[in-house]
Amino acid sequence: MKFTVEHLASTDSTNRWLAEHGEGHDMMVWTDYQTAGRGCGQNTWESEAGKNLLFSMLIHPQELKATEQFRISMAISLAMIKALAPMAGQLHIKWPNDIYWHDRKLAGILIENRLSGQLVRQSIIGVGLNVNQTEFLSNAPNPVSLRQITGQEHDREALLNGIADAFTLDIDAFDYRALLYRHEGFFPYQDAEGTFEAELETVEDDGHLILRDHTGRLRRYAFKEVSFLLPTTPTTPTKPTK
Repeated sequence: MKFTVEHLASTDSTNRWLAEHGEGHDMMVWTDYQTAGRGCGQNTWESEAGKNLLFSMLIHPQELKATEQFRISMAISLAMIKALAPMAGQLHIKWPNDIYWHDRKLAGILIENRLSGQLVRQSIIGVGLNVNQTEFLSNAPNPVSLRQITGQEHDREALLNGIADAFTLDIDAFDYRALLYRHEGFFPYQDAEGTFEAELETVEDDGHLILRDHTGRLRRYAFKEVSFLLPTTPTTPTKPTK
């Protein structure tokens, strides 16, 4: 997939910029600083100016059914893993599409799809990747950056190009499931009924998460219907920051 690329010194949101300025072809915009960067829901994304990779991709899927739109989430997650794993080591996808190094969040993704009838007309994929930031001041519980993991500075534009080159909708859902965070063993979760332990059974093609608790009960969740309860002391980087 080929993209035209725009770079902005600053913008309120790369997703919003693409929604207003994106044209009828596939394109990417990245910025040094977002004044109103968003995570999912009401969450914000902390990013020190010029330190991290903040970008959005505008794509126009061909004949992708609305019922298959989760394929976009799988595709960007797999592209991130493919581009980043050679330098960061083992990475996982925390359902639906956060990128994790051990128990720490390396990147977050926000996807906004526009439908036309039963098809996805276009999709804007926003990504916040922690690259060279070494201190996080917000109350986010578990951020980590590539520099903290590797002890080295990284070229943000080179990372952007690597992710773009790795991105394709022609993916195997098995690859996504194999890379899921907590894909083996029982771990704590919380839903509207309270806290419980469960193992990951699968993620359905439409994006629903299926967990199996100790009683054998299968629990099916849409996004935001269940929370992963994280360790109070997430894994810390093992290499010194330079």
